[in-house]
Amino acid sequence: MRVFGIDPGSVRTGFACVESDGSHHRLIACGAIAPGTRAAFPDRLLIIHEALAEHIAASHPDCIVVESLFHAVNARSALQLGHARGVALLAAVEAGVPIVEYTPAEVKRAVVGYGRAEKGQVQRMVQLLLGLERQPSPHDVADAMAIAICHLHRGAGPAATRQREAARERSPRSWRQYRPGASR
Repeated sequence: MRVFGIDPGSVRTGFACVESDGSHHRLIACGAIAPGTRAAFPDRLLIIHEALAEHIAASHPDCIVVESLFHAVNARSALQLGHARGVALLAAVEAGVPIVEYTPAEVKRAVVGYGRAEKGQVQRMVQLLLGLERQPSPHDVADAMAIAICHLHRGAGPAATRQREAARERSPRSWRQYRPGASR
């Protein structure tokens, strides 16, 4: 399976394509899109969108995984990050492949084993899991790799998707349907 991970940002957007046979992961492509802070914000969004669309098309992924928005230092940064996520999601939708989102804590738990891991720990684990000679840099690229690896570790194949859907159908839809001790 080939997964394309995106760590969106308005200043720098990281991307990585990771392929896995189920036991070994291999890095296909990675990089950071940095449109420059001097460009007008709408122009930066256009640059991010066009570059992501180009890299996605070149990678031929089976799935695209995007880090979900969690919080920002201030309202302006949150809005700008939201816009960057929007153009990343647009590029993903245009590619016509399934899209999945994970929170930063979910990514860190899946890759490092601890939801509050530091950037350096994530970089080191990505390096080990992909067999890289050195730690990936900048951290946006390492985060994009980690996002892709997270999806692979969480059961990304069609069989795993069917299992999740079946479990969801068996589980109660509301608290009114819950019955303690009922088999699921």
